[in-house]
Amino acid sequence: MNTLLIVVQGLMLLGLIAVGVHYKGMAIGLFGAVGVLLFVLLFDVAPGSVPVSAMLIIMSVVTAAGAMQLAGGIDFLVAQAQKVIRRFPNQITYVAPLTTFAFCAGAGTGNIYYSLMPVIYEVALANKVRPERPLALSATAGQLAITASPVSAAMAAMVGLLAPTGFKISDILMITVPASIVAILIGGFVMSRVGKPLEQDPEYQRRVASGELTPPAADTELKAPTREGKISALLFLTGVLFIIAAGIFPELRPQVTVRGALVGVDLSQLIQITMLTVAAAIVMFARIKASDIVKSSLFDSGMVAVVALFGVAWMANTFIAAHERVIVDGLGSLAQQAPVMIAVALFAVAAMTTSQSSATFSIIPIGIALGLQPATLAAMWPAVVGVFLLPTNGSQIATVELDRTGSTRIGRAVINHSFLLPTLLYAVVAVGLGLLISRFVG
Repeated sequence: MNTLLIVVQGLMLLGLIAVGVHYKGMAIGLFGAVGVLLFVLLFDVAPGSVPVSAMLIIMSVVTAAGAMQLAGGIDFLVAQAQKVIRRFPNQITYVAPLTTFAFCAGAGTGNIYYSLMPVIYEVALANKVRPERPLALSATAGQLAITASPVSAAMAAMVGLLAPTGFKISDILMITVPASIVAILIGGFVMSRVGKPLEQDPEYQRRVASGELTPPAADTELKAPTREGKISALLFLTGVLFIIAAGIFPELRPQVTVRGALVGVDLSQLIQITMLTVAAAIVMFARIKASDIVKSSLFDSGMVAVVALFGVAWMANTFIAAHERVIVDGLGSLAQQAPVMIAVALFAVAAMTTSQSSATFSIIPIGIALGLQPATLAAMWPAVVGVFLLPTNGSQIATVELDRTGSTRIGRAVINHSFLLPTLLYAVVAVGLGLLISRFVG
């Protein structure tokens, strides 16, 4: 009977996540809260823990990012990325995803890809490179970057979960960054051989013959960076570098007296303090209105992520806390014999929820409860790139619409889309290499 109850509750949890995904945006968080209510009313289960620390970190980071965006800092960063991509046109299959990865990791959001997308398309088309290759790789690399970013929402979740084990943000980055970079390089090698050369592609030939093919949008021209944009980007990146340094060298953290003893400020709190201070500095030196930060798209999307994380993580924690012993006992032997199943679960939940943060909060606690090493969990974490398994992400749809050659596409079977191979390649290579690196970390 207990097993049946767990199955029923698990199906309810998955069903509510599916409903939330259907309604999109923060709806996944709203229906997560509905799930908590149903657990309480129908099953007499106490509400689980709320990921307060992660939510506050996300809020502080998107506040600073929103301020930087208003000041023109995002435009400045994009301009630098565009220069790199244009400088190596013949190697765009490698350069574009690596550049996207670097800038998305630095800013903590995959949304920067939207600004790079027209440039990648233009350079590929001008050099007769099948646009599908660099576009699909770059869009997916922007999502992989989330697990290699010190200021992403998912990293905030991961740091909070692993903090009690003593595993630091620097330890996570030592695993995810090199593993991701190698995965991108291998992805570039494989994708450079996928599909027919552009001039031999039947769909491309048809569009050219019919006059459907149009040149890239005019807005791909480089925008002149403003002084305020440079200042805001410098302030933001300084904050990011300080957070990384504080994670690597604990002695850089301010020392405070707690019950008569000197202790370093908790890293999650230091991230919040640093990013809010960065936002304040941008307001002062880049001369933007603090009241306008809430109007920025980065702040808006970040707050949606907060609500989504709030509800779905709360529901998942409620379910896990109610059946922790059964879940641990049931999955313990399987995970010990094949720990990679945690990676499979991360990939599947990320695909289902379309959220790296939600997948992290749902699955990583199970890995911790099973006694897996933090380094092992960090190595498997890039599997959350599974958010691209289904072509439901905005950047996927935007890429397909942008590529007027028709090489980037979503197939009739839906699952057979241009982003599927990069997603699988990145997940397998990053996790596999991460597990190898994890033996020397922590």
